[in-house]
Amino acid sequence: MGAVRKTPEELRSHRWYGTDGLRSFSHRARTRQLGYLPEEHLGKPVIAVLNTWSDINPCHSHLRERAQAVKRGVWQAGGFPLEFPVSTLSETFQKPTPMLYRNLLAMETEELLRSYPVDGAVLLGGCDKSTPALLMGAASMDLPAVFVPAGPMLPGHWRDEVLGSGTDMWKYWDDKRAGLIGDCELAELENGLARSPGHCMTMGTASTLTAAAEALGVTMPGASSIPAVDSGHERMAAASGARIVELVWQDLRLSRILTRDAYQDAVATVLALGGSTNAVIHLIAMAARSGVELTLDDFDRIARTVPVLANVRPGGRYLMEDFHFAGGLPGFLARLTDLLHLDRPTVAHPTLREQLDGGLVHNEDVIRPRGNPLAAEGGLAVLRGNLCPDGAVIKHIAAEPHLLKHTGPAVVFDDYRAMQATINDPELGITADSVLVLRGSGPLGGPGMPEYGMLPIPDHLLKQGVRDMVRISDARMSGTSYGACVLHIAPESYVGGPLALVRTGDPITLDVAGRSLHLEVDDAELERRRAEWQPPPPRFSRGYGALYQEQITQADTGCDFRFLARPGEVPEPYAG
Repeated sequence: MGAVRKTPEELRSHRWYGTDGLRSFSHRARTRQLGYLPEEHLGKPVIAVLNTWSDINPCHSHLRERAQAVKRGVWQAGGFPLEFPVSTLSETFQKPTPMLYRNLLAMETEELLRSYPVDGAVLLGGCDKSTPALLMGAASMDLPAVFVPAGPMLPGHWRDEVLGSGTDMWKYWDDKRAGLIGDCELAELENGLARSPGHCMTMGTASTLTAAAEALGVTMPGASSIPAVDSGHERMAAASGARIVELVWQDLRLSRILTRDAYQDAVATVLALGGSTNAVIHLIAMAARSGVELTLDDFDRIARTVPVLANVRPGGRYLMEDFHFAGGLPGFLARLTDLLHLDRPTVAHPTLREQLDGGLVHNEDVIRPRGNPLAAEGGLAVLRGNLCPDGAVIKHIAAEPHLLKHTGPAVVFDDYRAMQATINDPELGITADSVLVLRGSGPLGGPGMPEYGMLPIPDHLLKQGVRDMVRISDARMSGTSYGACVLHIAPESYVGGPLALVRTGDPITLDVAGRSLHLEVDDAELERRRAEWQPPPPRFSRGYGALYQEQITQADTGCDFRFLARPGEVPEPYAG
């Protein structure tokens, strides 16, 4: 990774600690106030340990202990660790959606690293939005950094069944609505779905994004799939702390890791995993922070060349613990080396080639060989058409095959609450052929683009055995969800996108193989409806929400803030 090494005087933190001025004297005095001896920190890399732990975030409830392991590694490698609490984004509890606050954590990460005497960072996260937020902020600041994934929770259990969080929640909730199980079974399921700290143990958004981080090269090898409560997870955290000290001395910044080749490989990884649709938005936003243009067309192009090899729910059978012990991402990527850019650096090795050397697969049903894929093409498809001129996505690997080419009449809901209140109304005349349409749920309309996209199937159809329907929205859906759900319609209905013009009864055609989504209404009628459309009033008149609605971009460009995504220089603070 280069023979040139920094001297202590070249450390960024030296500007705070190493000069002869009054401010430097004050900084050293205040560090004595913290209880540290001069020899504990002077001339050593200062490592920020950014911790998203919180009492209300079950995915991160173990990160207090993991931060201690990181600090242990930093101390042992000759660095000086300082832990910083940063915003926690809990997919479980934060409303209307933590997606509303992803960019807030990204801003906090960037400005914290800029304004303090920090030479490098270890980023602790894992629940859906925390991974992209931390990496977006760190990429904008461009210091050496290592990401420590929170890790998946233990498999769920109910009676003699193994449960996947999220995925089996949706399944059994529908079984309850269909009358197949009762309140007693549901109470038992409450106790069995989530048995330990850690994020969802399916290939939901959390596992998808942490795998993408490992594919990008910003984690230790194999880090993304280690179960949260496994002792190997603590060892990985300590190794990450030790590694960041060396990266600082080498001045191996994120800009040398997060290249276009790295993002292309992350896309290929997500698609071969059958990963979450949310990764599309996040990787586009992350790439833009790295000065890399990544588009929906890149996802669709790569999807046509990458097989799905991970037999993991919701698109497959197994869970993340199975994936980890089957070989984890090193074994998985070792089966895709002809599709990857192997000569790029990672935080752990001079090249990805060296990182993957020796990667093995120990269970060929969990991580399939190329000759026996779960699907011949990547698990996501990008759709275009008069209903989504700027694109939409579908996780077709998790849909019933007969719905992948379908025409049906629209049943339109203007917002999620209205849908909840009326979905079972017999007067709507919903059949299995209907196309459920939800609008008002995009980046601005949601607000924050909540995970409403897996619209509920009406009770009367569930009782008839219907378990999937075509559903279309400008919302997102949980990576643990499944079904023929078309998501991320861009532009969204709130800003006057074509979704705002759909009326109940309009025929809609979905053709995944043809990559199209078409509203079967003639152009003249659509123009007449457009002339009648009135924009909704702003949702926020003050506060963070006002900043959000002023700056947020659409789904196809990553839902970042315009002033954060654009190129430009930010001056280093004067510390003297």
